[in-house]
Amino acid sequence: MQKNWKTSDKMATVGPHVSIITLNMNGLNSPIKRHRVAGWIKEQDPTICCPQKTPLSPKDKHRLKVKGWKTILQANNEQNKAGVAILISDKVDFKAKQIKKDKEGQNIMIKGTLHQDDITLINIYAPNTGAPKFVQKLLTELKGDINNNTIIVGDLNTPLTPMDRSSRQKINKEIIELNEKLDQMDLIDIYRTLHPKTAGYTFFSSTHGTFSRINHMLGNKASINKFKRVEIISSIFSDHNAMKLEIKYKNKAGKRPKM
Repeated sequence: MQKNWKTSDKMATVGPHVSIITLNMNGLNSPIKRHRVAGWIKEQDPTICCPQKTPLSPKDKHRLKVKGWKTILQANNEQNKAGVAILISDKVDFKAKQIKKDKEGQNIMIKGTLHQDDITLINIYAPNTGAPKFVQKLLTELKGDINNNTIIVGDLNTPLTPMDRSSRQKINKEIIELNEKLDQMDLIDIYRTLHPKTAGYTFFSSTHGTFSRINHMLGNKASINKFKRVEIISSIFSDHNAMKLEIKYKNKAGKRPKM
């Protein structure tokens, strides 16, 4: 009996597994592609999936449907050119408190609780031109919503460091200013923080013949110990690679008293 209590006590201290995947889907108009995407999401089995470039109208929301992910939140514009979404697995205890959607389909924010812990998720799809300024302006607008529990993901269309480009090209003034803004808001590039010397890429430009990491996951400095692992995952249905973040949460269930 004592052995069972010790095992139960140990299990009570283990936090729930939470993983977030972000990927530029590069369109979902083809039924075959939607089928592949759904299969890929099931295979990766994330807690939360944050796709970009999902140009679907609200009436086409069902096209994003994946078995096991009933909660689907999306933001799209009338021209169906951009589009972002957040899918949350049925396996987790998530309760939404607040949702903010961009009318242009460039970003979506959701505040809520995940396993009784507060969490704020922001999914961004930055335009191809003027991306650093766009992201900086958006962060300024959302400053009041960003806190220690915020995770920002998406296609920022911006390499944040020279290591994020295969050409090792120096970053320009706009990117320097964006990095300064991230630092002011205590936000870190989770991949670069956990892989300071690894040149991982998420996008290949056939025009320039270069690789870059323009897809990012940002978090608060105070939450660095929560970020267990972050990796780049290849995909066969997009010209972007995905990023996957694993987070560890402390289990709030009380421990059994020791006998």
